[in-house]
Parts: sequence; structure tokens; C-alpha cells
Amino acid sequence: MTFRSKLFWVFTIALLLSVGVIAAGVTIVARQAFDDLNRQHSEALVAQFEGEFQRRGQDVVQRVQGIADAEGTVRMAIDLSRPKADVSVYVNDARGVSQSHQLDFLDFVATDGAIISSNEWPARFGYKMDWLTQPQDWSSLGSFLMKVDTQDGPALGLMAVSTVRVGDRDLFIVGGQRLGKDFLNSLVLPDGMRALLYLDLDPDFQPTNLVDSSGPVVDSERLASFIARERQDPRKQAFEISWTPDPLSSEAFHALPLQGRRKELLGVLLIGSSQQEVVKLEHRIRDLALGVVAMGLFFGLLLSWWGAARVTRPVRKLAEGAREVSEGNWGARVDVHGRHEIGQLATAFNRMTTQLTQQREQLVQAERVAAWRELARRLAHELKNPLFPLQTTVENLQRAREQSPEQFDEVFRESTGILLSEIENLKKIVGRFSDFAKMPQPELGPVDVNNVVRGIVKLFEAQFGAVGRPPITPELHLEENLPVIQADATLLHRAIENLVLNAMDAMPAGGVLMLRTTHQDGDVELEISDTGSGLTPEECERLFTPYYTTKQHGTGLGLAIVQSVVSDHGGRISVESETGVGTSFHIRLPARPPLRPAPAHTPDATSPVATTPTASENPEATAGEGA
Repeated sequence: MTFRSKLFWVFTIALLLSVGVIAAGVTIVARQAFDDLNRQHSEALVAQFEGEFQRRGQDVVQRVQGIADAEGTVRMAIDLSRPKADVSVYVNDARGVSQSHQLDFLDFVATDGAIISSNEWPARFGYKMDWLTQPQDWSSLGSFLMKVDTQDGPALGLMAVSTVRVGDRDLFIVGGQRLGKDFLNSLVLPDGMRALLYLDLDPDFQPTNLVDSSGPVVDSERLASFIARERQDPRKQAFEISWTPDPLSSEAFHALPLQGRRKELLGVLLIGSSQQEVVKLEHRIRDLALGVVAMGLFFGLLLSWWGAARVTRPVRKLAEGAREVSEGNWGARVDVHGRHEIGQLATAFNRMTTQLTQQREQLVQAERVAAWRELARRLAHELKNPLFPLQTTVENLQRAREQSPEQFDEVFRESTGILLSEIENLKKIVGRFSDFAKMPQPELGPVDVNNVVRGIVKLFEAQFGAVGRPPITPELHLEENLPVIQADATLLHRAIENLVLNAMDAMPAGGVLMLRTTHQDGDVELEISDTGSGLTPEECERLFTPYYTTKQHGTGLGLAIVQSVVSDHGGRISVESETGVGTSFHIRLPARPPLRPAPAHTPDATSPVATTPTASENPEATAGEGA
């Protein structure tokens, strides 16, 4: 991703986050403000309802008491207190009295609870109201809600009871007003609010029992679950409902339970508040936020273009210069000027490449001197051993010629055999050094690393369990379906074979040789571990250095050859070791090595130094734990 794209996306994300946070905050604050306002309106409406309820209750109590104090009621009580009084005379009195006192419900009840006269249901003459005969101070009770049975069905009434006592007999006057849409009409409602009343008069939810100021509520079944919840747990509750998929139709409700004198639920007052205004406000906030984001994106594009012109161009030049340096052009320069930070960075970059070029030349010269010194030391060490017997043999020939001419032929034959043997050793030493300097280029082809590992293990099976030496147990953990890679099977075989021999040399007392193959991101990974004596950290650092060895007999080229093979395949090799535990070599090979330029000169295949000797042909070319 370019810097311009990153700058644009960073600006866009920051803008979206900031605008989103602000919009969300404003929305939450507005929603809370509306909720607080609705709660205040609802509380005011509840207080209004409770005030109207109390006022009407007092009015009902006064009217019922007025009926009890009326002269006609007193005469009725006196007449009914006589023995064998004819109660049928008063069967129709309740209708006229209720109309004159503007009561919807009125019953005259005898001292035994039998109905003498009923306005709401005249046919109930003689029925018992047993609840009136229970001990109760009706005058202190005041008004109360009660389910009233009428000839048209049950109704909810705001009732009051008064008594007229004559002797030991009571005449009960039970009267009240209907609680329904007429009562809701008396409430003053703010805009966007409405009051609903559910009359809990039936065992199950009845849609017709939910009314507003105009009558039964349309689509009242949508509120059935909330009414059921209120019936199970009568308390003040709040909920929200959407009447249609349109968010503008949502409405918040506050529920107030209405209970009778025995705390039974008789009704539920629902105060609804339309969410249309708050939803419209949220939509306006959202639209405004989208507008700000659109403008921000436009300015973000301009900013990214300006930033690219001012920043990305010199940065791109710096990146190109760094890429040239990574590709080997240590003298790369960038043409960026200015006093800003990028200009200072370009100046420092050019100064750095100049210093790198100088230091590289000095380092190359130092490495050349060190390499020739190391090569001279190694050659001197290797050539010293065969040169000494050569010198001794020539001196013996000279002495035999001078002192014992008769024995010269016998000494000559022995000496020439020694000379030829030591000359052959010299040729081998020179050949090994020459082979390392002329490693052949890999000839790539499809290679299954698992098959190569199996072939090497099979090759060394006899040596793992050889008679007279501690056994070595091979453990193979080869991943199935390992990808086939492009490699030189011969060179790869020799490198792994060297590492196996290296591990075997590290376990003179026997042990476990583990070979594991895995793959990751298309690359094949090979691990070769032993349970030998291990290496020190200093030995691990110098392990792949040519001519470095801690073995008594060895050139120190084995692991250097392995590293060369792995490097020619575009791979990496590393070592992990712990003294007394063992050593693990890790090789990672790509599925297809990167292209490499062809060498300027390829040795002739017939040349004695054109091929690299295998570990089995030249044991000294292998590197032990200290090689």
C-alpha cells in the first residue's frame, strides 16, 4: 500500500471515528433528553390521572353518602328494619336515585348482603353481596376500584360504600362511576402522548378491554405480552414497541397497575409517548454526519494528493535508493533537497552510502588478506605432514648413496614407494581445496525431499547397527503430502549425507538420529538432530566458516560445502545446540530457487577437480560437532 493510500485511509478512519463518536454522543444525549422529557410528561400524566382518580373518588364518596343521608333512604332503612318487611316495594328505587345523583352503579343491599335494588342489573334482585357483610370501616375506606357485574357484562367501577343503621340492622348503599374512555377523556394530554386503559375483567387477554378516549384500541393484540407481564408482576414498568417496520412508528409506554381494595389487579393504565420526533432527530444527526464524512473524504483525497506531492515523491526516491543499495549498488544517491526532515534524511542517506562504499572497500581488502592468511595457514598445516616424510626419504637416499652403495637399490625401491604415496596425499589435499573453490552450479529438477531422506537413511542402515559400535536409532518424522521442490538431487543428497555423517560422528556412544520434514508457506523445512555432546555458542558461530574444524583429522570444509549447496538453492541453514543435550540443523528450501547468473567459466567434467567428492569418498570432508 502506498503512502498516499495509507494517508487517505488514516485520515478517513480518523474522520469516521471522530464523526461517529460525536454523532453517537449527540444521539445518546438527545435520546436521553427525550427519554427524560417523556418520563417527566409520563409522571405528570400519572400524577394527573391519580389526582383525577382521587377527585372522582371523593366525588363518588360524597354522592353515595348523600344518598345514604337522604330522607327516602332513611325511611327505606326504617321500613326494612321491621319484621317481615316487603323488600319488593323498593326493587326499582336504585334506577331513579342513581340518575339523580349521576352514578353509573348503585345497589341497595340488606343487612344480610341480599340485593334489594340494582341500577346496573335489576334482575339480580335477591342476590347476595357477601363481601359487604365482612367487618369493614367503610367510611374510612373511601373510594376503591371494583369489578362490577352488569347485565351487559363485567365493568370496572370506582366505588364507595355507605351504611344506614337502624337498630341492629344495616342498609348498605353501594355506588360508583364507570372507569373507561369517559374517564380518559377528562385527562389533558401533551402532543405526541396518549393514555390507554386495559380493564382486567376476564381471565384471558381480551382486545376489546383495551380502550383509549375514543373506544377500543386498534391492533391491541401487540400489547398482549406486556399486559400479561403486568398481570404476573403488577408494578410500574416501561417498554417500547414499533407498530410498523418504520422506526417512526415506535412508541414508548409506561405502565401503571390499578388495584382493588384487596390488591388484586383490575386494570392497567398505559401512557404512550411517540418516538417520532426523536427518530427524526436521529435521522437528521445521521444525515449530517454522512454529509460531514462525505466532505471529509473529499478533503482527504485532496490532502492525500498534496501529501503525495510533498512527501511520497522524496520518500519514493529514498525507497528506490535503498533498494539499489540492497541489490548491491552501494554507491546509489538520491536527489532530494530541502531543509525539511525528508531533505535531511536524504542527505544522511547519501552520506551513509558514501561511508558504506569506503567501508566496503576496506572490509573487502581486510577479508581478502584474512582469507589468504587462513588459506596459507591451512595449506601450510596440511602440506607440512607429507613434506616431512618426503624430506626424510630424500635424505635417506643421499646417505645410502654415499655410505652404502651396495644397499642403494633396496633403499631406492622403498623410498620411491614412500615418495609416490606422499605425492598422492599432496594431490588429494590440493584436490579437496580446489573442489571447494569450484563447486558446480545446481542442475534443477523436481525433487521429493522425503524420498531423498529415506534413501540416505537406507544407505546408512548397516552403519547404524554395525557390530562393535554402539547402535544409533534413526527416527523419521516425514510430513505427508510434502510439496515437490526444484533442486539438484545429487547436491542435496550430498549435503544431507554430510549432515548425517556429522551427527553420527557426534554420537560415538550411540544415540538417536532424528530427521523431520515439514512445509510452511510453500517452503520445505528439514531438521536433522542428534543426541551427541553438543556445541558451545562460540563453536556454533564459527561452524560454517571454511577451514574451521575442531577434529583431529579434517579440513573444515564439510559444513562449508553444505552451506554452499543450501545457499545455491536459495535456502537457509541454521544450527541450534546445547552442550550435553545435542545439536539440530535446520534447512529451509524454497519450492523454486531464485534465478542466478551463469558462472563465467564452468570446469571441464573430465578435470580431476570438476566434481565434489562425496562424504563417503572423502571422510575428511565431513564436519563433526566441532568441524
